[in-house]
Amino acid sequence: MQKRPFGLVAIVFYKMFVASLLMVTAIALLLAMKNYEGLQDFAENYELEGKVGIIQWVLDKILNFDSRTLQFSGIGAMVYAIVTAIEAVGLWHQKRWAHILVLMLVGISIPPEIYELVKGFSALKSIVFVVNVAVFWYLVRTFPKHKTHV
Repeated sequence: MQKRPFGLVAIVFYKMFVASLLMVTAIALLLAMKNYEGLQDFAENYELEGKVGIIQWVLDKILNFDSRTLQFSGIGAMVYAIVTAIEAVGLWHQKRWAHILVLMLVGISIPPEIYELVKGFSALKSIVFVVNVAVFWYLVRTFPKHKTHV
């Protein structure tokens, strides 16, 4: 089995983690869309104060979307999860197209992340930004060269 550089393995695990989170989010959004009325009834009839604040926060966020927005968001998250998983598999197999795909998608995401940091600083935004810049820098530095057959 071929030994992979630590940086590449770290990026693959990061991408798989992100793909997993996106897939869970997509499933949750699509299930919320399917059970939208039930969630509204639950939020109105069940006393959540003092119980689990995160449940109330999630319900408030979900119920502020209409069902079409939930559907679009769920499908978008699912597509992005699949693309991210494909990136991870391609990087694991050290494919040139995967390097290019990750460089493009990470590179495109950096300017909006800078804008978001300027608009409102948070630890999570900072961490995501730093990780994405590190991934971009590593992949540029280790970009595979064309193999020439003589």
